Amino acid sequence: MRNLWFLRFFAAALAAAILTSACAGNPNALWQIVHNSCEPAAQGADVPQKCIDVDATQGYAVLKDLNGATQYLLIPTKRIGGVESPELLAADTPNYWRAAWDARRFVNAKLGKELPRDELSLAINSTSGRSQNQLHIHIDCLAPDVVNALREQGPKIGTQWTAFPTSLRGHAYRIRRIDDPALASVDPFKLLAADVAKEGGRMADQTLLLTGTTTPDGKPAFFLLNDHVRLAQGDFASSEELQDHSCAIARKR
Repeated sequence: MRNLWFLRFFAAALAAAILTSACAGNPNALWQIVHNSCEPAAQGADVPQKCIDVDATQGYAVLKDLNGATQYLLIPTKRIGGVESPELLAADTPNYWRAAWDARRFVNAKLGKELPRDELSLAINSTSGRSQNQLHIHIDCLAPDVVNALREQGPKIGTQWTAFPTSLRGHAYRIRRIDDPALASVDPFKLLAADVAKEGGRMADQTLLLTGTTTPDGKPAFFLLNDHVRLAQGDFASSEELQDHSCAIARKR
């Protein structure tokens, strides 16, 4: 039995390494998985279904990432490059953040327990901080130290952008609260884009992380964190760094 377990573990690890390597060397790997497998399989084609969920109406798929025990990716079934894509600002574009937040149920199901909203997160990286050229939102647990930092500073955070008082993973983030408990009327892409345009920045250089919180009077809300590329400082604007793909926070609970 022990040898059988080892062989299964080795095979799974090898498959993960192969897919990770393929994605690293092929910036279109995620698009190809969704376009050539997930979407056709959902429509009844005789091809392997690699995604855990496909929503044809809203136009997205959810894929279990092989990196980490609990990481999932929400990926549009439409060809969209990433955070820099102007399609994300169109009025008829689905709110992929809302769909990704709903998809946190897959993380909870994988854990066999429901985590508090402030221990779960969504992240999208800048063009400099990603390896894939298809929009994908990382869905996973927050790192425990980030959870603690946000809980400590949370009561002081308002609904306007402000610099986060301490560095996170050695990088300077800014933060704001969103008082829309289900993102019914707020799309973080559009929220950020208006501010970036006003400041003369580029969306391609931006990274966003969304996590749950509560308002001072106890109502569900979100924190939205933002960083931008600072190559001279070694900052590639990858807020995925604030996530923990081992989900240590769940073991602590």
